[in-house]
Amino acid sequence: MADNKDHYNTQFLGKLFTTDSEPDVAKKPKKGKFPLRFSNFWSPILGVVIGVFLVTGNLPFIDAGTNHVIVNNSNNVNWVTGAAAKALPSVVTLSVSGETDAGTGSGVVLTADGYIVTNAHVVTLEGVTSDAVIEVKTSSDRIFKATVVGIDPTNDLAVVKATGTDFTPIEFADSSKLNVGEFAVAIGAPLGYDATVTSGVISAMNRTIQVDSAAVPDDSSGSLQLWNNTSDAAPVNLDVIQTDAAINPGNSGGALVNEKGQLIGINVAIATTGYTNKAGSIGLGFAIPSNTAKRIADEIIKNGSVSHGLLGAFVSDATNSDATASFTVGAKVEKLTPGGAAEKAGMKVGDIVISLDGERIDSASRLTAEVRSRAAFAKVTLKILRNGKEISLEATLGDANAAN
Repeated sequence: MADNKDHYNTQFLGKLFTTDSEPDVAKKPKKGKFPLRFSNFWSPILGVVIGVFLVTGNLPFIDAGTNHVIVNNSNNVNWVTGAAAKALPSVVTLSVSGETDAGTGSGVVLTADGYIVTNAHVVTLEGVTSDAVIEVKTSSDRIFKATVVGIDPTNDLAVVKATGTDFTPIEFADSSKLNVGEFAVAIGAPLGYDATVTSGVISAMNRTIQVDSAAVPDDSSGSLQLWNNTSDAAPVNLDVIQTDAAINPGNSGGALVNEKGQLIGINVAIATTGYTNKAGSIGLGFAIPSNTAKRIADEIIKNGSVSHGLLGAFVSDATNSDATASFTVGAKVEKLTPGGAAEKAGMKVGDIVISLDGERIDSASRLTAEVRSRAAFAKVTLKILRNGKEISLEATLGDANAAN
């Protein structure tokens, strides 16, 4: 059955604390007999207790300017500690201020000279502003001003450029090679608590969720509402990784890493049991795959904008039966754009798309997410059902930006 879109929520910036609502201060870690601090080590091996190589110093807590993973007992270090220590220097906290709104989010360092990827809804304050004042705080407590390089609301990604230097770039993993059940660590600043680490597994791959666009309206009036199947505004379809690592407000734009501390996704959304955006993690978190994030970020850095593929077909959910709650099994072609990619590839009205480049297509939103995550003019292989027979078609996508 198609995913229930009512519960998806990208609008979860951690609001800045005020003196009237300041939370209790967390206690410092209990001092061990031989507290240790480290920032670099060999990547941990899955399921094996890792060894940690020490850097100079014998600190019982995190000093200002040395915010790294704490180890109070070197005999009890696990893979989560290792992954966090590897990736933490590459994850930053963003403070975003508009004229009337403000919030915090997270980001991931791409280059040593300060290019950082985050979510579009972080830097636009959920579509409220296009000229927010942005500050970046690193895990070592360095603070820099930052400016927006480019935004891609279609994939809810953005790149900002911090003014400093000597940043620690994240190491990327190939998200197309992930397995369900692999360990995962989420790093970010939930509710403003920076350098927070949570762990879990990859719960599912190739999920499709629908969220509000983070694009700023032309009239810049009002804040975005959660898309709940009743809004007239078209939702954004995202191809995501599902994880049970706890993700909460403020984790937006932060890193989802594997057991080696390599980036596998950019945290973007959580599912809740209600319609409020104030709910916390219930073990259903979503992240944009690292391969998608890298393509988008690279294009923004190079061009300041991003291209998106266009199939040139209007599609609807194809269902298993006429029952009201029947499972969706593909994307049914309702109309073709004359001269579009689908028509040129030989697609016909009534065809049901069931696969794109080997990825299962079980709904119209799934097909849209897959196509829009690819660059303009990308070549794709489609499998369709026509009169009960499976057919393979080759297509060269069009340019969605040119069609707008």
